[in-house]
Amino acid sequence: MDASVRASPDAASGPPPYSRQNESSLVSALKTLLFFTILMVTLPIGLYFATKAYIFEGSMKMSSSDSYFYAAIVAVLAVHVVLALFVYVAWNEGAPKGKGKHD
Repeated sequence: MDASVRASPDAASGPPPYSRQNESSLVSALKTLLFFTILMVTLPIGLYFATKAYIFEGSMKMSSSDSYFYAAIVAVLAVHVVLALFVYVAWNEGAPKGKGKHD
């Protein structure tokens, strides 16, 4: 029974060899994650306060309670846009660069 359960030769060889390409792709992924993290924090908050003060209360002369509501909608939409952009960039990050048929 012990003979039927063997580890593959690849499993015994240990971790994959170190390569600069693995390191550069990891750094690239971390930079992308950091960029979108900062964008996720700053963009919705900035848009919330900017649209509340300048657009809804300033230009449109809305009341304070109405401007809170509409500014929150703008901030939620900004969160969704940032998330969609992150998913798009992350999805295409590992894709091959060349166009045409890939086998």
